[in-house]
Amino acid sequence: MGTMTKPQYKGKRYRLDKPELLAPAGNLEKLKFAVHYGADAVYIGGQKYGLRSGADNFSFEEMREGVEFAKRYGAKVFVATNIYAHNEDIAGIEEYLRSLYEAGIAAIIVADPAIVDTARRLVPGLEVHLSTQQSTLNWQAVAFWKEEGLPRVVLGRETSLEEVAEIKQHVDIEIESFIHGAMCSSYSGRCVLSNHFTDRDSNRGGCCQSCRWKYDLFEDARPEGAWVSEEDQAQAQLSPLPLQPGLTQLPLHEPQDNPFSMGSKDLCMLESIPELIEAGIDSFKIEGRMKSIHYVATVVNAYRKAIDAYMADPEGYELKPEWLEELQKAANRPLNTGFFYDTPDHEDHIYEPEEKAAPYDFAGLVLEYDAVSGTALIQQRNNFKPGQEVEFFGPDNTLFKQTVGELWDEEGRPLEVARHPLQRVRMKVEHPVAYFDMMRKKK
Repeated sequence: MGTMTKPQYKGKRYRLDKPELLAPAGNLEKLKFAVHYGADAVYIGGQKYGLRSGADNFSFEEMREGVEFAKRYGAKVFVATNIYAHNEDIAGIEEYLRSLYEAGIAAIIVADPAIVDTARRLVPGLEVHLSTQQSTLNWQAVAFWKEEGLPRVVLGRETSLEEVAEIKQHVDIEIESFIHGAMCSSYSGRCVLSNHFTDRDSNRGGCCQSCRWKYDLFEDARPEGAWVSEEDQAQAQLSPLPLQPGLTQLPLHEPQDNPFSMGSKDLCMLESIPELIEAGIDSFKIEGRMKSIHYVATVVNAYRKAIDAYMADPEGYELKPEWLEELQKAANRPLNTGFFYDTPDHEDHIYEPEEKAAPYDFAGLVLEYDAVSGTALIQQRNNFKPGQEVEFFGPDNTLFKQTVGELWDEEGRPLEVARHPLQRVRMKVEHPVAYFDMMRKKK
């Protein structure tokens, strides 16, 4: 890692005093959890012009509520408007951008130059950040967008840490980089598998994650000397069934073999916080607007602790094993460092069956704590019952395990199990807890 010196941040508009931790928020509840657990800013999707049509996304009323909530904690809200627009998409963009500005949104994340130009002309008070969908990878491209008046560029995931440092040396601009979450098997945003397989456009919000599917592999085969017409050869590329005359597709694997997948491992840069800061990254972006509340809270909390620890004492900074352990409790896939240190190869893809489900479920949310009785009022999120081991964690260093004892409803009646969604139950806790602490259980 080498000798670390304290970063010098003062004196430039395009060098934040402290790296921003930018979290995903697929809906209003996730926004509140992200902010509670340490995000400096959150990025959301509206109901138009974004690339996550499968997320809940925000109405303008929800945006206004989210902005007001974030402001109370000194956080900002960004909106992804990062589609590549067709002519038919442009008609309502001016009204949409005005509504975002009136809702108090701090910035929009944009890929299409038409939307960039419209926003800068129409609502100059609304910051425009260049989306990673532009696959910006070099300092000259970054300089171009700075000349266009953009204060921040979200680099492509394919940029190395060395390239990030070089960009910052050449261009005085804010740099945002993804540091945790899913990686695209294609150049980010350039994949059209979804378009071909399901008629859902990846660059208009419809990606079906074709790279995560399981595939059979075949080779064309025919008896020696058999003649095959051009039409049959063309058909062989389209069908896994036996073809006539004489042409067959033979499987390249045995029935017991694992189906082929081209999905990449997930990015995780928690162990490299000092290098990310020293390279000059201004905003650390976590991927996952469609991930669970438990995922968002756990990941944000771990990076919050690491960033704060380094900024408080760069020379004495040490990575704590418990931060990595926390990430594993929310990990959906195996983790690696993406393109930051080297170009990923076959070892950075997932070919074996993967354990997609995280090992923990979000079981309950702490609403109140009574220090006199040592009890907590908990809102049920997944059923739990006496005798189960659970774990409490929260943004203010709450972290302990215990066995669930007796449960009572709000009227004091005993319960055999907390089985109803959002049911409010009381239970004894072995250590103090606080509002918005979470209780989780192993699956």
